[in-house]
Amino acid sequence: MNASLANHDSILQKYASNQANFLGRFYSEKTSSYRSEYQRDRDRVIHCSSFRRLKHKTQVFIYHEGDHFRTRLTHSLEVSQISRSIARHMGLNEDLCEALSLAHDLGHTPFGHAGEDVLAECMENHGGFDHNIQSLRILLLLENIYENYLGLNLSLNCIDGLLKHNGPVENEQKLKILLPEIYNYSLNLKTYGSLEAQISSLSDDIAYNNHDIDDGLRANFFTINDLKQIPILKDLINETYNKNSDKNNYTLVRKLIDYMVTDLIDNSKKNIDFHRINNIHDVYDSNKSIIKFSDGVSNLIKDIKIFLHLNMYKHTHIQKWSNKSKEIIEKIFIYYVNNYEKISMKFNNNFSKERNISDYISGMTDKYAIDLFNSLK
Repeated sequence: MNASLANHDSILQKYASNQANFLGRFYSEKTSSYRSEYQRDRDRVIHCSSFRRLKHKTQVFIYHEGDHFRTRLTHSLEVSQISRSIARHMGLNEDLCEALSLAHDLGHTPFGHAGEDVLAECMENHGGFDHNIQSLRILLLLENIYENYLGLNLSLNCIDGLLKHNGPVENEQKLKILLPEIYNYSLNLKTYGSLEAQISSLSDDIAYNNHDIDDGLRANFFTINDLKQIPILKDLINETYNKNSDKNNYTLVRKLIDYMVTDLIDNSKKNIDFHRINNIHDVYDSNKSIIKFSDGVSNLIKDIKIFLHLNMYKHTHIQKWSNKSKEIIEKIFIYYVNNYEKISMKFNNNFSKERNISDYISGMTDKYAIDLFNSLK
């Protein structure tokens, strides 16, 4: 191992993901003299076309509604920043956290969750659709840049972490239908992922809850005073609010992110000690998540999600676009079912016609889907 890589591993905790517990890649490759295996994972994600398309995929607001609203790309970058900060403080592998965070939303359709819902309806009789599994389909099967194999050939550690983004696999039947190839990787579906995988997942929660608050305030869907109905937020707002400042929104979100990150680090360190986590095998053998918020912050996040559901995601403006996006995706799907020859040359695989159409649509940006829809009128 290169001396600089060895020195990097020496600063990690024994329960971190490092070169010593690297699980390898499905296709054997020569190691790099200058980059760790997880740096290579991260770099492959950043350079793939699916990652670039996140720039024009909806987080909550359609891409053209404002230059400062989040997209799937900026969201993924923000998750990455939060997860790296947590990993660094806890002596865990920042590069693996970053790779997982940047890759976790690659499978999202255009128009966010509304797009996913209608594509799942279109695919109801053809195996269904799930954006988390779609991210893995992209990374294992759909990205096509290497001469000798499909996919990005990410490390098994990275694939395992993405597979368990929300914990152990609960719906194995869905996985068997949507991604039977995963069973070639000999991963244990019943365990929790690495601590880095757990950090990436909860950094996702921290990022989207706080930044949806920021975007909702920016869009005037609700006010700072409306947020005071959430108990802990009320206290933070009272500490933050300055009637002579135009920076209250930024200050609140910044403080709230710091509050959640601090709680997650402190509580997770207690869990590591309590469960006597001494190496990565202890992590995999644990029957529960180790990286966790305290009960108080878990309840705060639940309250924020309820608030955002009622005041943002169900807002008439968002619902209007959600309904329109369903019309767009459904029309495109039906069109290609009836005119498959228009895109059949794009595929050289054994997947069904409907699965290929689903893969094609899910990879579209908002703009591409809108332009295509308009051209079909």
